[in-house]
Formats: sequence, structure tokens, C-alpha cells
Amino acid sequence: MRFRLFRPRIEAHIRRSFEYLEEANLAWVEHQAAAEHHAALAKMYSERIARIESEIKNSHQVRPMVPRQPPEDLRDEIERPKAESVVAYPTRTAR
Repeated sequence: MRFRLFRPRIEAHIRRSFEYLEEANLAWVEHQAAAEHHAALAKMYSERIARIESEIKNSHQVRPMVPRQPPEDLRDEIERPKAESVVAYPTRTAR
């Protein structure tokens, strides 16, 4: 008889334990997904580092020094005399 008095309390305790278990399982799934995301980011950044280091290494290689010529359309602008930078507007009486 005495055991039956405490039985509803034990069921509530077990129910609460199942809630904790479900909460822990959800947290595990969330952390597992976050771990996969972070692993993918780590891989992406390691590939990025390798690519940037390769670009830096290739940029330091000795290149032949060839004088560069400006493109044809820019050569015309360089050789052409520049116009005045100040614009003269007509006076009000002339309008």
C-alpha cells in the first residue's frame, strides 16, 4: 500500500528523465551538425591558404623585365594636348 502512494511521483520522475534524454539527443544532433559545418569551413580555409600561398610563391618568381607600352587608345590621349581644366561660363548679361 505504501508503495502505491509514491508511484505517481516515480512516474513523474521517469517522465522528466525522458524529457532530459530527448533534450540531450537534440543537443547532440545540433552539435553534430555544427561540427560538420566547422569541418567543412576548416577544409575550405586550408584550401584557400594553400591557393594564396601558391599565388604568392608564383608572384615572386623572376620575370623578364620587358618595358610595357600603353594600349593604343591610351597613347593617343597621352600625346594629345590637354584642354583647359577651367571652364569659362558666359556672363548673365550675355544670355
